[in-house]
Amino acid sequence: MKFLNEKIYFIFFLVLFLLANKDVLAKDGEIIYTKENISNYFSGIVSVQKNHNDKALKYFKKVKLLKDSHSEFNIEYLRTLVLLGKYDEALRFSENVWDEKELFFESDLLLGLNYFLEKDYKNSEKHFRRLNKISRYNLFFEDFIGNVLIAWSRASQGKKDESFSYIEKIPKPYDHLTKTQNSFLHCYFDTEDAQISLEEIIRNKEYNFSRYNFFLANYFLSKNDNIKATNIIRESREKYSSNLLLKETEYLLLNKKYKKITNFYNCNNPNDSLAEFFYVIANLYSSEKDFQLSNFYLKISHFLNDRFITNNALLAENFFFQKKYNEAKNVYMSLKSIGPTYSWYASKNIASILGTEKTKKDSVKSLEKEFKRLRNPNYEHYYELANFYKENEYFKESVKYYSQALDKINKNHSLVSKIYDRRGTSYERLGEWENAEKDLVKSLEISPDDAHVLNYLAYSWIDQGVNLDKGLEMLKKANEIRKGDGYIIDSLGWAYYAKKNYAEAEKFLQKAVELLPADPVINDHYADALWMLDKNIQARYIWKNILELEQAEEKLKSIIKKKLVFGIEKKNK
Repeated sequence: MKFLNEKIYFIFFLVLFLLANKDVLAKDGEIIYTKENISNYFSGIVSVQKNHNDKALKYFKKVKLLKDSHSEFNIEYLRTLVLLGKYDEALRFSENVWDEKELFFESDLLLGLNYFLEKDYKNSEKHFRRLNKISRYNLFFEDFIGNVLIAWSRASQGKKDESFSYIEKIPKPYDHLTKTQNSFLHCYFDTEDAQISLEEIIRNKEYNFSRYNFFLANYFLSKNDNIKATNIIRESREKYSSNLLLKETEYLLLNKKYKKITNFYNCNNPNDSLAEFFYVIANLYSSEKDFQLSNFYLKISHFLNDRFITNNALLAENFFFQKKYNEAKNVYMSLKSIGPTYSWYASKNIASILGTEKTKKDSVKSLEKEFKRLRNPNYEHYYELANFYKENEYFKESVKYYSQALDKINKNHSLVSKIYDRRGTSYERLGEWENAEKDLVKSLEISPDDAHVLNYLAYSWIDQGVNLDKGLEMLKKANEIRKGDGYIIDSLGWAYYAKKNYAEAEKFLQKAVELLPADPVINDHYADALWMLDKNIQARYIWKNILELEQAEEKLKSIIKKKLVFGIEKKNK
């Protein structure tokens, strides 16, 4: 089927290609639209789609003659060069194909940045202005990227007021991105608002600006105020315990490696601020699962500032999601040189890749080996190793390391409730309910509004037929805290079912099925409620459908097959 789909795609592509270019692909009287050229171009496009950039480049180089006649080829070829880090070649190609009459976003971007780096601001701005225009190559960034780049061009020329005026021209939809660049401009010009603007960004609750605690600390270090820098990172680590950049920065500060932090980013260097701008764009595309475009902007970011190597963590993640495991492992290995935080992070991800490529056993063995190399493991190492064991269903080992994490952590730390929660659910999977219940109750004593734990403990009680009233109230609370969560709504419906309020159960379970239609357990709960309301035909229809669901386990299928024959015995309905 896959081969057939590719064959159909090829035919469709070929027809469009011929129709679009039938009058332009002639050279010196000879038709260059040969079968071989078409095949090479098509193979290049397929290689791009499969994220095989090396292969794509080899095919594209065989049909470079298309550059004068086929704009789509130019886009793919230029992007491929950038993705492979061949910046000089990409610049030469951009110069060769650039046409003042035709908007070509990638070409103008590279040429403009190159002129900018050469301090030829007149020519750089000529290209940057073109980036503001909507075209078939630039559908989204009207008056955005170009204005940010022009702002930094003016700043580099010492034109302070003009640089801020270009930032103000940026449309409102990009406000959360331009606030950061505005703040960097304040830092560049060393204004009185430099510190204030960064602090306002960090306090903003509309977006996750946790990363910008690093830039505020970096600013204080540039002022030789190491104490304020340390305090900023210490406070931010309490709020964002899993942020890698903040974690590594804390380590560097505690070990007085200040120069390594300021080497990552310098607000007095416009290139560094622009590199951060393109890194943010790369993050946006990655969140939309457009990993090729994300990697393109990451490469642009690296082109401008290759010292901020922590950013390569995003590149490694993109490679992983693209299933380019060797490339991902190579990048993760390069991250190890940054420091202990990124080294351990890289080890975890390399181990995860081994689990994908080989077996869980290989994956766990790899991380165990890396853990033994740690000189002085802290509570986070124990916690993260326990999480890794839990994810790979080594529940006994996960309990052991969650316990060691609890021994090492400060009892007032915000992570304590989460460790009790995770150890409790591991105990539950081991069948040790008494220990599980104690940990889940302890977790709720510390964080009474944790909807996940409320749901897990209450559902477990209800499934056992105990604490039904208390469980129902807990689930009502969880549903209020996290509205629209299909799993919590299912638990709430199941609580009403356990209390024999089948009409109320049906209402919530139907909603849960609407939110999670492929979940076999939720469908089974809903069918049970329907049966108890004498809606037997509907119940049997849903049970039959569950047998077709991929996620349905054999044990559940066996139970449902019996229900299809015998239904559910209605005792004291």
